[in-house]
Amino acid sequence: MAFMGGWGGGPPKKLDRATARRVFGLFGPYRPQIGWTIILVLLSAGIGLATPFFLKIIINDGLLKRSMPVVAEYTLLTLAATLVSTALSIGFGYLSVLVGQRIMRDLRLALYAHLQGMSLRFFTGTRTGEIQSRLANDVGGIQSVVSDTMANVLSNVTMVISTLIAMWIFDWRLTIVAVGILPIFAFLTTKVGGAMRTLRGNVQAQLAGMNSTMQETLSVSGAMLMKTTGRQALAREKFAKENASLTESNVKMATYMRVFFTLTGLAFSITPALVYWLAGYLIIDQGDRSLSLGAIVAFTSLQPRLFFPLTQLLNVQVEVTSAFALFDRIFEYLDMPQDITDAPDAVELTPEQVKGRVVFENVSFRYDASQEEPTLKGIDLVTEPGQLVALVGPSGAGKTTLTYLIPRLYDVENGRVTIDGIDIRKIKLESLGRLVGVVTQETYLVHDTIRENLRYGNPDATQEQLEEAAKMAAIHQHIVSLPEGYDTVVGERGYKLSGGEKQRIAIARAILKDPRILILDEATSALDSQSERLVQAALARLMEGRTTFAIAHRLSTIQSADQILVVKGGQIVERGTHVSLLQQEAEYASLYQTQLASQEPV
Repeated sequence: MAFMGGWGGGPPKKLDRATARRVFGLFGPYRPQIGWTIILVLLSAGIGLATPFFLKIIINDGLLKRSMPVVAEYTLLTLAATLVSTALSIGFGYLSVLVGQRIMRDLRLALYAHLQGMSLRFFTGTRTGEIQSRLANDVGGIQSVVSDTMANVLSNVTMVISTLIAMWIFDWRLTIVAVGILPIFAFLTTKVGGAMRTLRGNVQAQLAGMNSTMQETLSVSGAMLMKTTGRQALAREKFAKENASLTESNVKMATYMRVFFTLTGLAFSITPALVYWLAGYLIIDQGDRSLSLGAIVAFTSLQPRLFFPLTQLLNVQVEVTSAFALFDRIFEYLDMPQDITDAPDAVELTPEQVKGRVVFENVSFRYDASQEEPTLKGIDLVTEPGQLVALVGPSGAGKTTLTYLIPRLYDVENGRVTIDGIDIRKIKLESLGRLVGVVTQETYLVHDTIRENLRYGNPDATQEQLEEAAKMAAIHQHIVSLPEGYDTVVGERGYKLSGGEKQRIAIARAILKDPRILILDEATSALDSQSERLVQAALARLMEGRTTFAIAHRLSTIQSADQILVVKGGQIVERGTHVSLLQQEAEYASLYQTQLASQEPV
């Protein structure tokens, strides 16, 4: 996917402060919820910390002194503190998940909206599976981080700090032994976190590649291509290699995590033994009477409150560090420049305001800056409102590219295109989209009902309007003959319909849109002769009062055009009416004679 290099591809960014600030900035809109989370975390930690002190009293003043009232009283207090702390933890857990899921929602929406604003150049140069992977897998991969991290970090940090204070109150010497091993954990975390981040980025890139392969080979078009070319074995081999590579990376990532937490668990198992040894040494050998049995038991009960939160924090650190690889990929797409955007002074035009005069003024265009020769060069064209302009010429001459400049699917390199004297770069994109209707050579239908596909042209269309448009496109009778009529699901990319049926639905969709400027990119190319005659009659009615650009393969369909442009090598080499061009006996006349000869019976 060489094209991606021009859109922010490359090695992942380092885990720097700018990236971290950007990630933390995602939490900005949810400060009130975060504030309440902090309050609940502090209350939960404070109330939960009372239980070790209650335990010390139960042992020293209750059990050792055989006082049942003390045991009963402080047991009830311990239960009450535990229940309240648990309820508070549920509360801040809910708020944390709420904030996290809303951040996920914001990221998905921002990424989707940004990608929608990319020009057609981006989509023709990027694999669909790669785009889908960024939206689904990468955003999904950070779910646990943004949903659980805030609450985990707040509660665990609070618990660690409060526990260390409580431990110090019980005995500072035992506390030093208990925390003396922490530098080892910090070292392990740094090493494992860096390795995990690299592996996580590799896994997501491999997953994106595998998703692209699946999308390309398991779609309707892909499956048909594989079956009709006998390339199933090659596709399976490619998928097997990608699958094996992904599996190997996942095994490495899981192994790193397993080794890390095994070493962590070993260290946490050793620490209590060291604490008991020191307590025994102080009491037995040194005769220290400041350490009571209740204090030792209470201190020991605090160790899980220190070790488990530390484990959680280490886990969070590793997860967050590795998740930055996903944030890198998400931000990489969000940072891609949108080369076709609304100008600051762009105007909103309604179809009622537009007459439809389209002018090309010395327009040049190339798809990529590395092209030696532009795709279009020196295009000058004036189209009056209501005119039919036909574009003819050999394949690859630039006919479709010329029409794609009108709705700004691409922007001109030099010159300008105007509608009613206004540069289209000064018209808001959504407004321009409503002014221009396009029926392409390759009809695209979504996996939905015929009714919903038609309503892409006009979401508010009534059933009566849908049927009228379908009749004009000569498809109504076929639709009502289907078992479910307008509620028939067309299948992926409309594969339940023939090419001609899909084309007529696309034409009906354009009729419903009622645009001021119409582009027909060989719109009748997939129709049989009878359907073509019906649709041509419908299009004749549709084109009344509209400026229409028709790319024609069959020259017989555009003989009544107001202008016929012969495009060759990215330039308009001839222009005129059908009769005048035949009289010139040049390119158009040659094309026409060639078609006539091919239609003669052998």
